[in-house]
Amino acid sequence: MKESTNILKISDYFKCKRGDYLFAAVAKEIEKYKKANPNADIISLGVGDVSLPLAPIVCDAYAKAALELKEKSTFRGYPPYYGHDFLKSAIVGYYKDKSVDLSDDEIFVSDGAKRELNDLLTVFSDFDAVITSPSYPVYADACAARGARVEIVEASAENGFIPLPERVKTKGGAVVYLCSPSNPTGTAYPREVLKSWVEFALTSRSLIIFDAAYESFASGDIPRSIYAVEGAKMCAIEVCSLSKSAGFTGVRCGWTVIPKELVSGGVRLNDAWKRRQATATNGVSYPVQAAAAAALSDKGREYTREAVKYYLENARILKSTLVSCGIECYGAENSPYVFMKCPNGFDGQNFFEFALKNAQVVVTPGGGFGESAKNYARLSGLNDRGKTVVAAERLRRILDNQE
Repeated sequence: MKESTNILKISDYFKCKRGDYLFAAVAKEIEKYKKANPNADIISLGVGDVSLPLAPIVCDAYAKAALELKEKSTFRGYPPYYGHDFLKSAIVGYYKDKSVDLSDDEIFVSDGAKRELNDLLTVFSDFDAVITSPSYPVYADACAARGARVEIVEASAENGFIPLPERVKTKGGAVVYLCSPSNPTGTAYPREVLKSWVEFALTSRSLIIFDAAYESFASGDIPRSIYAVEGAKMCAIEVCSLSKSAGFTGVRCGWTVIPKELVSGGVRLNDAWKRRQATATNGVSYPVQAAAAAALSDKGREYTREAVKYYLENARILKSTLVSCGIECYGAENSPYVFMKCPNGFDGQNFFEFALKNAQVVVTPGGGFGESAKNYARLSGLNDRGKTVVAAERLRRILDNQE
């Protein structure tokens, strides 16, 4: 096939022929295995997709909103760029229950955390970035695509996979990605650790992008918002999602919080983001926002709490099975993920292949989350309970046979 060539320059990020995105690469390996083994009963503990259906109140709200669009009197066209008032007010109420005061105009409704974690960088130029490792691979890819100078701050078993700001070498302001409870390790930042990161950001005049996608799984004294820490509104943006808690992985809705106190280079970031969003997106559809508001209602949150308990129990089942086999594990207490140290000299990729071939169980190789995770694998507790129990027993069998 003939190819045409123009003279436009391609970003260095896309010229380097990077491999597939981590979860796309895993999916490709699974499809390859399925073709060779069409009768295999594969259970996925890999990609963090949910298995419970949407709450009835959410579906009812979505359907009602969709039906409104067929009547001239209730039809709606473009949604507001930053989200409907009814949803932003519901989000403000959600934060108030976490003892965090926000105003409606600090909330920006989005189609989920992944896009925002990328797109927030578009308002900056020529910047340094700090990424803790292991971490969600989107952070590193987003920074690389925009030519940021990236410092990796490693976390490890020695510090319980809790990265600390004392390890940062970058001087002056930087964009710092933090995620608690963490994807992939499942560990959560104690209040004092999160406070130390806020103090670091204020002192170094840095900006924290706080990924709170798993905040609903946190319990006890674990902060469920970075704004639970004094001073955070002066140095942090928070990105949150309904994907895991309310089952919106396919519906797509979340939000970004940009406090009005937050200023970079003399520009109020809230204003900059308003300009960027009005230029780049036409917002999230009305039925989706109606569904999201229902998910944040009292009845919707009752369902969410039960879903979170269900997934945490799945993670507990996986972790207890692995621990009984002598495997070092993290997570499962404030997160639906279990982060396991691969046994018997396996690295994450080898163990992924071993588990798929010998147990028909999919795990995520740790190396895709960073160098410090290459000898680990992530297991998701977001699958169906019955499948999770079967997968745990299959893993027990192959691990016992390794002894």
